[in-house]
Parts: sequence; C-alpha cells; structure tokens
Amino acid sequence: MSSDKTAFIPLSAPEIRGNEWDYVKDCLDSGWVSSVGGYVDRFETGIASYVGSKYGISTVNGTSALHVALLIAGVEPDDEVLMPTMTFVAPANAVRYARAWPVFLDIETDYWQMDVASLDQFLHEQCDWNNGVLRNRSTGRRVKALLPVHLLGHPVDLDPIIGLAEKFDLAVIEDATESLGATYKGRRVGSLGSIACFSFNGNKIITTGGGGMITTDNASWARKAKHLTTQAKSDPLEYQHDEVGYNYRLTNIQAAMGCAQMENLDAHVKAKREIAARYSETLSDVPGLFPMQKAAWADPTFWMFTMRVEPDHCGCTSRSLIALLAKENIQARPLWEPLHLSAAHRSGFAERCPVAERLWHEAVSLPCSVGLSRMDQDRVIGHIRQIALGRKRDQ
Repeated sequence: MSSDKTAFIPLSAPEIRGNEWDYVKDCLDSGWVSSVGGYVDRFETGIASYVGSKYGISTVNGTSALHVALLIAGVEPDDEVLMPTMTFVAPANAVRYARAWPVFLDIETDYWQMDVASLDQFLHEQCDWNNGVLRNRSTGRRVKALLPVHLLGHPVDLDPIIGLAEKFDLAVIEDATESLGATYKGRRVGSLGSIACFSFNGNKIITTGGGGMITTDNASWARKAKHLTTQAKSDPLEYQHDEVGYNYRLTNIQAAMGCAQMENLDAHVKAKREIAARYSETLSDVPGLFPMQKAAWADPTFWMFTMRVEPDHCGCTSRSLIALLAKENIQARPLWEPLHLSAAHRSGFAERCPVAERLWHEAVSLPCSVGLSRMDQDRVIGHIRQIALGRKRDQ
C-alpha cells in the first residue's frame, strides 16, 4: 500500500507476493492451461489437507460448488434448505438452481452467525416429523438440508446445529467461503459438516481470480462431485454422458495461482487477525462504534472486518460514514441486504429476522486487505474517529 496520504485505500485487495508468476508461467510454458493439469490435483489435495477433509473437488467458482453440494446432499425440487438471511446472495441462488427453496433464519446478536435458538425453534415447533421425513408445517415442503454460512471469517456454532441435523436426518452443507483458516473448537471450518464449499474470488483470504472448492470425507460424494462438475462424462474415451452435468471445472492456470496462494495462507490469516485486533483496540472507546467480536470457542480470520454504527450514540450513521470515508478516498461498504427482503428471494419462506435487519442498517466493513500498511490503517482509523466523534462532517 502507498504511503501517500490521499491514495485510494481499497476495501480488500488481493495479495500477490509469492510463486504466482512462476506457477502460472509454468502452465503457459507447458501448455497445460485448461481444466486438466497437475496444479488442479495439487490445489485440490492442498485445500482438503489444510481443512482436514479427505477429498477436495475444485470448481469454477464458489456458487457452482454450492450448487453441486446441494445436489449431492440429496436436495430435490421443492425441498427446503435452512440458511441465514444475513449473507451474500450466492447460497440462496444455489438453492434455487437446485429448484429448491431457501428458508431464511435470523442471526444471533453477539457474533452475527446463524441463530441456533431460532433454528431449534423452527425445527421443533414449526415442522412435522413423520415416517422419517421433516416437513415445514406452513408450506408442506420437505426440509432436507441446513446451510450454515461462516460469516465474515467467524465460525458458526456448529455442534448444536450438527446435533439437530442428526436428530432430523438433515445434511449440513458448510458455506466456508469467507472463513478459510478459521477454527471452531480447534477444528478448521470446511471439515465439520457433511460437505463444505469455498470461494477464491479476488477479495477472499486467498484467490485464484475466481474458483471454488468442495470438501468432504464422503468418498461416493466426492466421486459424484467430480462427475457432475466435468459434464457427467461416463466413458474415458467416448463422449458419453449418463446424466445432465455441468461445466464447472477450474482451470490449471487458476489452480496454479491457488497453489502459490496456499503457500502464504497462514501469513494472510495472521495479517487479517492483526488488522482486526488493531481496529478493535483503537475504536473500542468511540461511543456508538461496536467492532465485531469473537467467541471463546472460535478463532476467526476476520476476512472482512466489520463494525456496527449506532447513530444515537455516534456522530454519524453507517451510510454517512461510508460516504465521508469515500471523500477521503477510502473504500468501505455496508453488509448485504437480508435475503428475506431481497426482491430476488421474497418468494422464499422466512422467520422474523430483526437482528439481521438491524445489522444491515448499522454495519460497515472497513479496509482490511492482507497488504494494508500500518500507515494506511492509521489513516482509516483517524478519519473514522474524527467522523464518529462529530469533528468531521460534510465540508
């Protein structure tokens, strides 16, 4: 990052500082540039080993990983999948790709993750369990899977969720897209449920430019995932396909970049945690600002450092803070519109979600690139303190 006091500070930029150039050049020199090559296998093995799963299956992006994971987990048309309303739109879109329906639940107040109490209440009080099938009493649809999302780099409290899943015979599909490197009770996310998904978009902890990954311990599910993501080709020579598959393959070039990024993953996570700790320390005394917290049972990555802005106690609202930072050439952003309010997903079933709605109005994500310099972070912190304390308004 530049030491220029007026230079643009992005929200979350990729960090390219290792063997990316060498590995990509190796692909170009060897001609292995498409969806077959040694780097694909190496990247799949590397991610699976890192999170503690037996198998990794690479995909073109995180959304395609979610789509295939849902199909493999047995989600069928008109089934329902329970998920948090506060998340990026991709997992809800993937549920609809499977011609199923998302059911949106609220998040809890402390760590902003899927609310276990709301999930428990919905399953026990609003569903019927008959002959081994769980149905939503309001819609009559079969409830087939749970899709917890480890939001903003912080793990979901998964043990009680897995306990509920076992009781009602539900698959648990972890969306660990934002939390590669995070641990839950000493175990890395991405290996805790039935199957898990990752994204390697440009703003993630590590990036392949795009790309995604499925991880699982289930050998038959892993074979099925590889089959579906490679057009369901059923003969090694003849172009024969035994079902409708998908062209969801990751290229060797992207995998090469991922292999290089993996070599620096621990350093990336360390940098993210240090940036988060500094924000928390320097902003904790400002009235009306509430930096994100971490649970005692979690070791988050703080992928996107986020805080709440309470306008009644602060010199600004979340949106005015974002606008005023933009005037200083500093990029910040709000969180996602809760999906039960989204025009794209209003046809889904939703519980009341007041915590998510409040967080949407109050949350601001701050610059937290792996390469964010101390000087640039000081600049961000200084402007936030001035704005929040009412010393800097529209000028």
